[in-house]
Amino acid sequence: MARNIIITILVVVVVGAGFWGYREHEEKNAILNHTENTYQRAFHDLTYQIDLLHDEIGSTLAMNSTEKLSPSLAEVWRVSSQAQNDLGQLPLGLMPFSKTEEFLKKVGDFSYQHSIRNQDHEPLTDENYDDLKTLYGQAADIQNELRSVQSLVLKDHLRWMDAEMAMKAGEEPLNNAIVNGFKIIDDKVSGFSEVNFDSETEHVAGSDEKIYERVKNEETISQQEAQEVAKKFLGRSRLDDVKVTETGEGLDYEAYSLTIADKKHNTNITMDITKNGGHPVWMLNERDIDKDVLSLSEAADNAKSFLDTNDYDNMQLVDSKQYDNVGVFQFVFVDDKIRIYPDEVVVEVALDEGDVIGFENFSYLANHKDDREFNLELTKEEAEEKANGNLDIKEHHVAVIENQAGEEVTCHEFYGTIDNDTFRIFINAETGSEEQVEKLPNPEPVYH
Repeated sequence: MARNIIITILVVVVVGAGFWGYREHEEKNAILNHTENTYQRAFHDLTYQIDLLHDEIGSTLAMNSTEKLSPSLAEVWRVSSQAQNDLGQLPLGLMPFSKTEEFLKKVGDFSYQHSIRNQDHEPLTDENYDDLKTLYGQAADIQNELRSVQSLVLKDHLRWMDAEMAMKAGEEPLNNAIVNGFKIIDDKVSGFSEVNFDSETEHVAGSDEKIYERVKNEETISQQEAQEVAKKFLGRSRLDDVKVTETGEGLDYEAYSLTIADKKHNTNITMDITKNGGHPVWMLNERDIDKDVLSLSEAADNAKSFLDTNDYDNMQLVDSKQYDNVGVFQFVFVDDKIRIYPDEVVVEVALDEGDVIGFENFSYLANHKDDREFNLELTKEEAEEKANGNLDIKEHHVAVIENQAGEEVTCHEFYGTIDNDTFRIFINAETGSEEQVEKLPNPEPVYH
């Protein structure tokens, strides 16, 4: 009898220890997966910001209005600062990327230095324009190399945590594509010719503060209520193995970070939901996507249906891209046929099964409102006369954008070409001033 009791106790102890060990293992995996997702998001955001940086420098070179040079250079400064911020979220203290970090800071310094000058009294010199052309070419080199690394990360499902752990262990991961890719980029940057930089740059605040102002007076939700928001948002009847934590002090607004098991694909879904109001901020599912079955058009329909289901009404698709087997779609809110660019969401759709695997809601959450006023003093034809005479205009819309002062302005939006490059130009519909010039990406190279 005593022997059976002892055996029973031992069995309970062993089972209990095993269960405790299993829970510890699962919690550790959840933390590692969350960290990996954070790294992946920062990396893809960095790649996107380098794309923007290259295009914004190109837009500055194509600028016709001296009055808009300073705001355009300020935008170069803003984008380079954001790229530095994304870079800072990666475990690059262990990796060879210091020269690229220095390059981004110098670009910010140069653009800030010239954006604060009075362009009427101190216009850009020929040497300054040569410097801009140099920066434009250098940014293109970094863009291409970074895209190549991104392609390998997506194609081979490379993990940042693997590279980080190998470096921490003192190993020499010469076969790690992430480390090697950054070393190639850094070596290339080391060989760049010097541009004269001599100013300080400051951090430019993003949309976090706006989100805080938007939600601060809304009702606070509990962790359980956040799970209900996630369930509805993802279109699930139930959620399995959910881990909920509170975001750290780096954000202006408070939010819950959820890690949700995706058992079908043996991975996790990560998303943030604001504590006040329960608004989804972003969502990411880093599952394997081995093939593309859907067309970009079919995936765009899925993205639009996802937005409709989640009550994002009157959203219009304004841009779509394909990265390997993922479709990336930019939607903006439309009010009485007017595009509201500050009210933007980005949706990513897997092209194998057509499910939504990524969502970014920062801009829409920070800016959306229903009481806008539109000032349309100029006709389309009058605004067209204000554009660069070399621009062959192909398309026109009315749109609201944010100017460099952070104020919303109503514009005539023109798409046109100069030689082999396509530009989007916004002419203020009240004053006729050139608010913004963007060089749109050319057809992208395919990396193998």
